[in-house]
Amino acid sequence: MAASPQMNAIDYLVKHHRQMEDHLEKLLAAEAPERATLFGSLADALVAHVTIEEQLFYPAVKAQRTEDILLESLEEHLSIKRVLADLVELSPEDVTFDAKLHVLKEQVEHHHKEEEEHLFPKAKKLFDEARLEALGEELERADAALVKSRPRARVLSQTDAAANL
Repeated sequence: MAASPQMNAIDYLVKHHRQMEDHLEKLLAAEAPERATLFGSLADALVAHVTIEEQLFYPAVKAQRTEDILLESLEEHLSIKRVLADLVELSPEDVTFDAKLHVLKEQVEHHHKEEEEHLFPKAKKLFDEARLEALGEELERADAALVKSRPRARVLSQTDAAANL
């Protein structure tokens, strides 16, 4: 999920949102043999996305005007991680895999909508375009490194509590 050279942080995250939503649709429509591969790449992309938001984007936009939204976003991330952790431990042929995948899709789409309608407009007011572009480049670099490290394996240890701000 590479960004264009001048893509700002918000555009980068919105692009990620659409890519993950498309990936979830493909996964839900896939036949059993293809599901394991599709799920692995989705899980890695989703964990990497959540991680760059928690470690880079949220701290950068933390301000009184965004703190409530960020706390809610972190709780949504925790919920997503819990369902994702369940899925990581299941075979795509498991009878509960589809149900959990549908729940994951609903949670991811809700979270994306909340960020795009509430957090991102406030973040645009906090920074000028140059800062958003620099943050976008930082997000892109971190995401590329994380995805290569198969981060889905780490999600199993991230389900006890929401990340800290």
